[in-house]
Amino acid sequence: MICVREIDNKELELCFELDSNTICLWTREQWESELKKSGVKAIAILKGNKIVGICVAHNIIDEVHLNYFSIDKYFRRKGYGSYLMKYLIKYCNKLNIKKILLEVSETNSIAEVFYSKFNFLTVGIRKNYYKDGTHAVLKEKKL
Repeated sequence: MICVREIDNKELELCFELDSNTICLWTREQWESELKKSGVKAIAILKGNKIVGICVAHNIIDEVHLNYFSIDKYFRRKGYGSYLMKYLIKYCNKLNIKKILLEVSETNSIAEVFYSKFNFLTVGIRKNYYKDGTHAVLKEKKL
C-alpha cells in the first residue's frame, strides 16, 4: 500500500538516512534546520511503513521552492517519484501557488527527464554551484 503524508523533525534520522543513501545533499544539521523553517513542508511517500521517498517544499508567498526530492534507489522507476510529484502539484494547486521552482545538477540527466515529464522548463543556470564545480540548472513549472 502506498501512502503520502507530511513528516516533521521527529523523523529527522529517516530523512538523513534516505539522503545519505541517495543524493547526499544535506548534513544531519542541515536537515534539522530545514525541517524547522517556517513555510517548509516535508512530504514522504511510504510503501507500507517504509519511507521510500521525500520531498521538501518551501512555500514563499505564491511560489514553492522544491528544496529536496529523492526516491530510495531500490524504488526508482516504479512510479513512486511520479506519485509524489503529482501529490506536490495538487498540494500547490490547493494553495493557489503560481509556480514551482527547483535546482538540479547539470549532470543529473535522469532528473532532467523526470522534471521535463512534468513540464518543468529551464529558466537559468547557476555556474559552479555544487561542491564539485558543476552547474545548477534552474527549473520552473507554472501552475
